[in-house]
Amino acid sequence: MQIGEKLKELRTLKGLTQEELADRAELSKGFISQVERDLTSPSIATLMDILQCLGTSVSEFFQEESEEQIVFGRNDFFEKHDPELKNTVQWIIPNAQKNAMEPILLTLEPGGSTYPDNPHEGEEFGYVLQGSVTICLGNRVCRAKKGEAFCFSSDKPHYLTSKSGAVVLWVSSPPSF
Repeated sequence: MQIGEKLKELRTLKGLTQEELADRAELSKGFISQVERDLTSPSIATLMDILQCLGTSVSEFFQEESEEQIVFGRNDFFEKHDPELKNTVQWIIPNAQKNAMEPILLTLEPGGSTYPDNPHEGEEFGYVLQGSVTICLGNRVCRAKKGEAFCFSSDKPHYLTSKSGAVVLWVSSPPSF
């Protein structure tokens, strides 16, 4: 770990100059400069003073953040085919159940549908990539075709169906698939 580089990044994030940090920590600007360039190492007591001036603790400073995956490709997708309902669900963000929303890619074969979903707290959003779908929401029936989006509160029974087949990017919050 490059302590100096990390200190400089933290100082910059706090909007402080080397001189301002040096004044707050009762050190010289030259010493702060040398520490940030890893030319010298501060004592533990001095490091604790610097970190206190930067609004963090020693344990937070040395805690390594794991690199969280941001981009997901086809090899990361999880797919489930339901021959009874004639649909395929692709979870395009693995383990999205831990998030506030869950995006999936839903492919409806001709005559396919989703399971009817009971009313629950949350929202549903969809974007039709191919074909057209019928959205059944309580007593309402709406249609959406390629290039159209839909959004609704999931407080009524709801499901999708397609006579000719469709591909839908679907995001639900909280996750429900």
